[in-house]
Amino acid sequence: MVTTIWAGGRLRGPDEPVLTAVDHGLTVGDGVFETCAVVDGRAFALTRHLARLQASARGLGLPPLPLDEVREGVDAVLAAAGSDAGRLRITVTGGPGPMGSGRFAPAEQRPTVVVVAAPASGLRTSRAVRVPWVRNERSPLAGLKTTSYGENVVALGRATAAGADEALLADTRGRLSEGTGSNVFVETGGELLTPSLETGCLAGITRALVLEWSAQAGLPVREAAPDELPWAVLDEVVAGRAGLALTGSIRNVTPVVELDGTPVAAGELSQQVRALVEARMADDLDP
Repeated sequence: MVTTIWAGGRLRGPDEPVLTAVDHGLTVGDGVFETCAVVDGRAFALTRHLARLQASARGLGLPPLPLDEVREGVDAVLAAAGSDAGRLRITVTGGPGPMGSGRFAPAEQRPTVVVVAAPASGLRTSRAVRVPWVRNERSPLAGLKTTSYGENVVALGRATAAGADEALLADTRGRLSEGTGSNVFVETGGELLTPSLETGCLAGITRALVLEWSAQAGLPVREAAPDELPWAVLDEVVAGRAGLALTGSIRNVTPVVELDGTPVAAGELSQQVRALVEARMADDLDP
């Protein structure tokens, strides 16, 4: 896999060190990131991704992001990667810090910016499993896209071991929340519903575009009320009485065709929405 790396103001070799051993992103996961699809050499929906990156940084208590540096890195890696780039990751950490969870004084903080471009292989359908762990909707990190991803690594490992590509999580109140790296949509009663942000799920960029573009197209797609999608709705999917789809920046919209090892049908509305998103993406790379 060809990977292009930018850090510290210049392009780096794949084996070249870019972080100090005391970078707070490395020692305590004190950082935020965004992953964008790359379409025709450009980062898709970059404006939205940078806005969410800023929001995550504020929520984590990081200093204002050096957006000029971020954009410089984005331009550099996309130019260097050329047609090999299919995905772009922007990571900003708290920079060098103490060995514990505390940070240096604001005047001493020096954020680390790393931008990476790499190929991507998109999925057309997904296979998912339910896992026994929950998303804590009351966590201070709920709704933030941070580098503290250990819970997702463990949950996705469970899914991969079961032959799936995504793990689904409830929140602490027994409501459907999200996947480890995706938002969830349930096709039921002639509608396509996604869990409320109150469940602690991430406000996904693709999730937002699905809601906006579907409304403009007159499709029955909406955010559910906070308690409208209980965890048990996945039993309806397994029984064939409901459908399921996942959304994300690289997967776009992928209907789920297997849940917990049981084949399930891709919903007609989910497939309509996938076609809509693909068409709209082709029309506007920074919606």
